[in-house]
Amino acid sequence: MTRYLPHVAATLSLGLPLIGSHLARMGIHVSDTVMLGWYGVDALAALVIATSMIHILFFLGMGYGTGVMGLIATAIARGDETEVRRAARMALWLSAIHAVLCQPLFWFSGPILLALGQTETVAALAQDFLRIAGWGLLPMLGALALNSYLAALERAQVVMWVTLAGLPVNIGLIWLLTFGNAGFPELGVRGAAISSVIVQTLQLAVLALYAHWLPATRKYHLFQRFWKPDTAALGQVFRLGWPIGLTMVAEGGLFVGSNVMMGWIGTQELAAHGIALQITSITFMVHLGLSNAATVRVGQAKGRGDAAWMRDAAVTVIAMSLVFAALAISIYLLAGDWLVRLYLDPTDARGPAIVALGAALLVYAALFQLTDAFQVIALGFLRGVHDTRVPMWIAGFSYWVVGMPVAWGLAFPGGLGPAGLWLGLCVGLTVAAALLMARFWRGHARGVWTRPAPAV
Repeated sequence: MTRYLPHVAATLSLGLPLIGSHLARMGIHVSDTVMLGWYGVDALAALVIATSMIHILFFLGMGYGTGVMGLIATAIARGDETEVRRAARMALWLSAIHAVLCQPLFWFSGPILLALGQTETVAALAQDFLRIAGWGLLPMLGALALNSYLAALERAQVVMWVTLAGLPVNIGLIWLLTFGNAGFPELGVRGAAISSVIVQTLQLAVLALYAHWLPATRKYHLFQRFWKPDTAALGQVFRLGWPIGLTMVAEGGLFVGSNVMMGWIGTQELAAHGIALQITSITFMVHLGLSNAATVRVGQAKGRGDAAWMRDAAVTVIAMSLVFAALAISIYLLAGDWLVRLYLDPTDARGPAIVALGAALLVYAALFQLTDAFQVIALGFLRGVHDTRVPMWIAGFSYWVVGMPVAWGLAFPGGLGPAGLWLGLCVGLTVAAALLMARFWRGHARGVWTRPAPAV
């Protein structure tokens, strides 16, 4: 048991700032949801469906910024400073290219949402939001790449503080621009979109300045001749990153698909579903931060060629995730009503029905806490050893061949409605967790990863 204690300390040192940064980033979305929930149920429903579209395109592009973390950690363990700079720089390039290519989808999002069965009111409000908030995809992805760069260098604390600082700024801007307080125009959902883009841009600027200024990172010369393409590194990061992006889309698409199908049931159901999903997303950020820490720790083991150290590091992360999952389950079961009520205007006549449904959905969320945690932790392990393509196929199978059909079948032909959708989510996540964990422990953790592998 004592051999795990150093891993616990190291994982907490690396993981806590990452968890804090993820929670702070989620806090910005929570503040948007809570304040627009106070503004109106239609605005809240529009935000749920609009942020679903942003998230799915963010997931598609985040593979470059996320995947580079394992590359950088391995390069640092080998002492290859040039590889660190090349990988991080091309991750920023690919992130920017992806964000620009997504803008037409945001601009013409109204017809897309109508075609997906959303009401005219929700689709129009969502388009108003997306035409502005979509530009925030560029700083979001850029900040993610810098987050991975700094985390691999074990300098993740600043990311947490920068993200936390953005939270009160975002709340203040929404209060001014969405509700029209202090003499500002009342812009509704557009005000929330403007607030998010301002905060995301400021956060990217601060992180870039820090990455350039920090003495420990100066030797990497990240922004030196930044405009100069590096085709070899670009190809390497692209080949590693696109399967991660599609893996994230497969999982995120499961939840986005559930949003769309919940919109078929009704606006109140969509609002309750969005609140419950956001509550579960908050607790998921802890597991995501531990997964990021696992990527760095496993990547370091790969760079040194130490399989036993890798296994001990992996066991430590799993145990820590289990402890938090048990805590989250307790909160969902004991305080579900109270959590959902925080998101709504107490004077809204539709509030009690939304609270009741949202609290009921959190009971189902408790069912998949362990499997949701295990699947993201397993992905962190596999990214640390640069294994991304097979996990992509596993995710696609688990979420779209199993999870989505089960969700649809239980909700509509099975007559279970919202509960059926959430049971389908649980099934998809469980299959993914089992297959991904099996791939790591039956292969990489046994030392198979030490054999010569094809370049990625």
